[in-house]
Amino acid sequence: MTRIRAAALALFLLCSLAANARAAEPSVVVLLSWDGTRWDYPARAATVALARMARDGAHARRLTPVFPSSTFPNHVSLATGTYPDRHGIIENSFTDRQGRRFSYGNDASFIEAEPLWAAAERQGVRAAVFFWAGSETDWHGRGATYRRAPFDGSVPEARKVDQILAWLDLPAAQRPRLIMSWWHGCDGVGHELGPDAPEIAAQLLAQDRELARLFAGLDARGAWAHTAVIVASDHGMSRMDGAIDAEAVLSAAGIAARLDGSGGEGQLYLKDPAQTAAALRTLSGIEGLTAYTPESLPARMRSFYPSRSGDLTLVPNPPWAVGRESLWQRLEIWWRGKSPGVHGYDPSQPDMGAIFYALGAGVPAGAELGEVRAIDVAPTVAALLGIDPPAQSEGRALFQAPQAPPGAQ
Repeated sequence: MTRIRAAALALFLLCSLAANARAAEPSVVVLLSWDGTRWDYPARAATVALARMARDGAHARRLTPVFPSSTFPNHVSLATGTYPDRHGIIENSFTDRQGRRFSYGNDASFIEAEPLWAAAERQGVRAAVFFWAGSETDWHGRGATYRRAPFDGSVPEARKVDQILAWLDLPAAQRPRLIMSWWHGCDGVGHELGPDAPEIAAQLLAQDRELARLFAGLDARGAWAHTAVIVASDHGMSRMDGAIDAEAVLSAAGIAARLDGSGGEGQLYLKDPAQTAAALRTLSGIEGLTAYTPESLPARMRSFYPSRSGDLTLVPNPPWAVGRESLWQRLEIWWRGKSPGVHGYDPSQPDMGAIFYALGAGVPAGAELGEVRAIDVAPTVAALLGIDPPAQSEGRALFQAPQAPPGAQ
């Protein structure tokens, strides 16, 4: 054998060994939440990273959130694979019957179902979380190995991408295999300007640029053979043309009540529960509003938690919302024709649909998934990691786990 041939063979063997070593690395999953990104937003912009996910990976026509289609209930459902009637986060803010207040909080003690990061750590898989509802404190004595706290909404996605890549660059013995991060998505723009605003496309492109930078980092590291990235959102957005002040309506009828929640859903707590029937009669005269008792709430909504839910659950029909309108909102809506965006409605409403994209190891290329559910995300992440889903998960894994190398942990 000539020296040239021998050198070429040696180089080939080295490349093959390197490729096999990369392929044998334990699987890694990066789960990103793009807050308030409606299912149809990506069609409005020439995205690069999301388009790559749709082309080379899998995407859903629509992700259906849990009820209420609000941020905190859905982030906990994305992480636990179950519904608010099981995990207990029934609203972005609520007061339970013992007087404990939850308000846009990150205290895991309110969560009654095992979240992904705790399930991973329980099974010997390191987790890292850069902002996610309930991730800042331990859940039943177990938390993510790496976590950023306290929550700071001013932190840009660029810093999150830098941190994710830094975590992936850690030595194997320290590197997390599950990484979760909340991103701004289009929620802020959608609330302020409404879901039909042209600024939605600009915000989506800004998020997509940071996702593309993450992908470039994975490309440079040759990480795709063992890494999957999932991008999901928690809810969609609908236009609001007016608000129903249920507290004021009931007060005028001599019924004292407190409303937790606003927009497309609210929990109504009566000072005197014996007035429930009277409250129902009063509210039944409001067009576009449905009030449910715990017994009449449709079973599919899965949101009633006895020690936390109100005496009545209020669900308006869009473009109406529940809550109080500020003077500024009235000026925007009625005088300037400018409608803000809201969510929280029945998840079957078309505008409440969210996004789901996946790319990488274990994800079939070009797969169109139709409709998936928020509760399917946690078991899908677990399957891609090759671990059991969170203990109370009720969803289904959308993909099969990639073949794990012998002895991989």
